[in-house]
Amino acid sequence: MAWQQDFLGPEFTSRPFSAAGPDGVARTATLIRYRPATPAPGRNPKAAVLFLHGWSDYFFNTDLARFWESAGYAFYALDMHNHGRSLQPGSPGGYVADLADYDPEISRAWDLIRADGAAGPLTLMGHSTGGLVASLWASRNPEALSGLVLNSPWLEMHGSHLVRRAASGLVGPLARRRPETVLRLPERGFYWRTISSSAEGEWDLDDAYRPPMAFPVRAGWLSAILAGQARVAKGLRLDVPVLVLLSQGSANGMVWSEEMRRTDAVLDVHAIGARAFGLGTTVTVEKIGGALHDVFLSPEKVRADAYARLARWLRAYGTAGI
Repeated sequence: MAWQQDFLGPEFTSRPFSAAGPDGVARTATLIRYRPATPAPGRNPKAAVLFLHGWSDYFFNTDLARFWESAGYAFYALDMHNHGRSLQPGSPGGYVADLADYDPEISRAWDLIRADGAAGPLTLMGHSTGGLVASLWASRNPEALSGLVLNSPWLEMHGSHLVRRAASGLVGPLARRRPETVLRLPERGFYWRTISSSAEGEWDLDDAYRPPMAFPVRAGWLSAILAGQARVAKGLRLDVPVLVLLSQGSANGMVWSEEMRRTDAVLDVHAIGARAFGLGTTVTVEKIGGALHDVFLSPEKVRADAYARLARWLRAYGTAGI
């Protein structure tokens, strides 16, 4: 299918495509592309970056696209199957039974990016669950990558690996028998409250694509997350440079706290920071004071700090212009 105008504006186009997973099932994903209205003189970036969103999320951060463009990279994002632009009528939003089911659509997206003019290996960027997915794809496709950028990646459960192991034992049998069973877990909209312009944030979100309470948590999905985290815990031995961006603190309570305006209100950043060093041989961890779960959705001064740290890392390890 051809590129078509995207709802983000005239500088963005998108194209849905189909990719078959390891189980033979064809799933719909959507590739989004950014092209500036007034390209810089002589602009012809061969380096490219592909962004993977988090769970119950989609790509909407146009500032992120413009940053990567200014750094010399052609920017692309992927709305993975059962998310965002790729949601299909009757499909369970956010659901996946095995994180490896994302591999074919990521690989197909990379084929489309190369056909669009990119050359050399890809820089992959992932946020939250997308960071976990990106890490696992990188471990299975090391020759395709030049670098990995992770924005609050969900590499470990709250607390420690013991929590993950206990959760696996509880959810595993149900996931095998009835994987799409909805788990009745407490719902919190605290993070959405800090980012959505419909609440107290500054970002215009489509609630159909990014629900305030997220999509229902299903047994098969949670089992897939736990299995992916267990794989990360064994060490991925990545050879490419890895950047991990995190908030300095977490606030994960069941009632609203003002701390949630300046911390990660979704994940345990201390558990993730500890796990990050097992990703590979060259790992940089940046802890950003006052950052939200998505550090690039934080208040303006904080996200400027996050972009400055990413730019510094790219000057050391990036491939644009090489």
